[in-house]
Amino acid sequence: MALGLDVQPPETACTDANCPFHGTLSVRGQIAEGEVVSTDMEKTVVVEREYEVKVPKYDRFMKRRSRISAHHPPCMELAVGDTVRIAETRPLSKTKAHVVVERVER
Repeated sequence: MALGLDVQPPETACTDANCPFHGTLSVRGQIAEGEVVSTDMEKTVVVEREYEVKVPKYDRFMKRRSRISAHHPPCMELAVGDTVRIAETRPLSKTKAHVVVERVER
């Protein structure tokens, strides 16, 4: 199944309906990259991404962090500390509107 992204599908298959590779979930919108900081929830990971914001008063940049809850398909093996790429989807729950599409590095 083609996602419209330049990512490799995982080798293992799954029966999750919300898997973008083996289910019917479509991806659209923004792509983000960050580090997995929590895998405590079932089928959900928390991805933290760091970015810089310009402070015009001091003409410098300030570091900010945001945490995004993303759906973790069972066909992908993820652990805390992995760098992943997530894509925006339709809302899956109250806090989840992203899905993990690729593990960049371990």
